[in-house]
Amino acid sequence: MAELNELELIRSAKIEALRQVGLEAYPARARRSHTTAEALRAFEAQADGLEQVTLVGRVRSMRVMGKTTFCHIEDGHGRLQLYFRVDDLGQARITAVNDLFDLGDFVEASGALFRTRTGEVTLQVSDFRMLAKAISPLPASKEEVVEGERRVYSAFDNPEARYRQRYADLAVNPDVREVFLTRARLLQALREFLDTRGFLEVETPILQPLYGGAAAQPFTTHHNQLHQDLYLRISFELYLKRLLVGGYERVYEIGRDFRNEGVSFKHNPEFTQLEFYMAYADYLQVMDLTEQMVAHAAQRATGSTTVVYEGHTIDLAPPWKRTTLRQAILERSGIDIAAHPDAEGLRREMLAHGHEPAPDSTRGKLIDSLLARDVEPTLIEPTFLYDYPRDISPLAKGKPDDPATVERFEGFVAGMELCNAFTELNDPFDQEQRFLEMGRDYAADSEERHPLDEDYLRAMRYGMPPNGGFGMGIDRLTMLLTGSTTIREVILFPHLRARE
Repeated sequence: MAELNELELIRSAKIEALRQVGLEAYPARARRSHTTAEALRAFEAQADGLEQVTLVGRVRSMRVMGKTTFCHIEDGHGRLQLYFRVDDLGQARITAVNDLFDLGDFVEASGALFRTRTGEVTLQVSDFRMLAKAISPLPASKEEVVEGERRVYSAFDNPEARYRQRYADLAVNPDVREVFLTRARLLQALREFLDTRGFLEVETPILQPLYGGAAAQPFTTHHNQLHQDLYLRISFELYLKRLLVGGYERVYEIGRDFRNEGVSFKHNPEFTQLEFYMAYADYLQVMDLTEQMVAHAAQRATGSTTVVYEGHTIDLAPPWKRTTLRQAILERSGIDIAAHPDAEGLRREMLAHGHEPAPDSTRGKLIDSLLARDVEPTLIEPTFLYDYPRDISPLAKGKPDDPATVERFEGFVAGMELCNAFTELNDPFDQEQRFLEMGRDYAADSEERHPLDEDYLRAMRYGMPPNGGFGMGIDRLTMLLTGSTTIREVILFPHLRARE
């Protein structure tokens, strides 16, 4: 067992003291007739002003005033004041409350509600129990006495400590709890939007014999009984499109993807993704659906389609701005990628404009670096960039009039990529050639290298309807809706380096 500090030892000693006065520190069951919010509503609705209730919650403040003690408890629905009187409970029980109860303890209290002279609805306690004794005070809190009241005085200051002890962060920071309530409402709204438009929610394998569907390095694991190396999925795409072959016309999945890549303010190795696929649709129809879906989700999750992010007021309502990737790069960098059809020519032009491109980059990767450096940070208002290089989009259908370009778009808001979508490639022979090209043109450790998935090609050979596909990071959309500037603020338990 971990060594306890002085305050924890004092609190631990109270466990036996509680038993000596007939109170268990950790009883087997709790009783609750109302949440705090329900109790307040019941009180306001009752004509005679009293309502017999049993409440539970965490002690947030205590104030001892001679023969009476006031404290506030908090449950998952709100706060309510408790009023302990010697005349109701006797001196021994009041002494137990004052001496053995601490901030952070979970308690149960029964009694009648009344309104104090200051107007606060309060429970006049006729009976009470300890439900769970808190041995450790909530981190970075100070048990200070202010005007006779003992209370939690401050919350976490250090972000890394907050992420490592998210349970305590949630306990002391209601704003953090609200972030994850918003995230839950967002997920509910996305499902609602897709379900009402005929999409079927499905689940596809997390452990996969081959990885694919995105440009990323996978995590590798091993199945002992089958003697088989497996990969944590980097995308749902190839399995979801197999379902279109099987006869479903609209499918989606919300779940975890895993990418063995760098950690940043907008990247976590484990993250939540939404992907959907629509038979008989192209990327222009997916654009229309995307802007409608994001606006709907924002409205349902926050009550508005307008968000404030890093000082920018952004309206997510349709229509979003649309421009070709070529035009966006030309406007912001002065480089016309169409004038440089090969990698070497584009590299020379980038050098002339002050870039330092990697010498072994393909043309597509060079274009991607122009997008990341010169364009993406400027895209504050919701914007779709469309028509991307073929060699960084191996699963997208080519434009009929331009074999080097594919029907792909990315959506950007607040200077970061929010979503990615294609008119999906459904020609099995073209897809096989793309896989072969990716295996030939990229080194074995390149994230752009796609293994040839013969089973996926077999599925395509049975016939895949034309379709549009879409992927969006739930974490980034949550960042946007909550004004969070790092992905760690919107993931309950983000991955952190091991402590040295």
